[in-house]
Amino acid sequence: MLAILKKEINTFFASPIGYLVIAAFLLLNGLFLWLFKGEFNILDNGFADLSSFFLLAPWILVFLVPAVTMRSFADEKKQGTLELLLTKPISHLSIVLGKYFGAFVLIVLALIPTLLYIFTLWKLGNPEGNLDVGSVMGSYFGLLFLVAAYTSIGVFSSSLTDNQIVAFIIAVFICFFFYFGFEGLSNYNLFGESFYIENLGMSSHFNSMSRGVLDTRDVIYFLSIAAFFIILTQLNIKRSR
Repeated sequence: MLAILKKEINTFFASPIGYLVIAAFLLLNGLFLWLFKGEFNILDNGFADLSSFFLLAPWILVFLVPAVTMRSFADEKKQGTLELLLTKPISHLSIVLGKYFGAFVLIVLALIPTLLYIFTLWKLGNPEGNLDVGSVMGSYFGLLFLVAAYTSIGVFSSSLTDNQIVAFIIAVFICFFFYFGFEGLSNYNLFGESFYIENLGMSSHFNSMSRGVLDTRDVIYFLSIAAFFIILTQLNIKRSR
């Protein structure tokens, strides 16, 4: 698994893909949070908090994570190297986990520079240090778990096809549905249990973590989503052998 993980990371940074992903994430966040006028602009809001970033980041990650994961298995299938990889003395689960953690690490690397936002707002606060650090750190943990779930969906989508664009579209759709879809359905109250429908979505659990409280139910939810799609990917790879 470690060998595949290293190979994935080296592949990302041997081409412009890895650098473009990190640059795109930081650029989009920077523009919306500090430059563009609007509801996400921190300076316009006049408050030293990062709620705008944590509202914006899931939207950007819906597209960013599939862009990273779309080549995971689709590229292997297109080039005909997946069959060769499956003949290696390594389990299918190890192959999937290697691909998964390779993409996950790249997204985490894109998140690390945003920690500078904490230092910036700490300095800009009046008085200095007027920042709810507990809520901010809880939101960052929520982002990590959200990325873990998104990545598993992206890797699964890539295992369904040999076309990277198709894999990207499938992953975006599934990520969007899991994050925003259940919340939207709950607003219609179709089944009379809107609270339970909303709790099926990632948005509810991410917002819960953003309050600075790490509830085990939220952690288990995200880990379950990640495990579910990793297992589906493994089964799909076995079937395609």
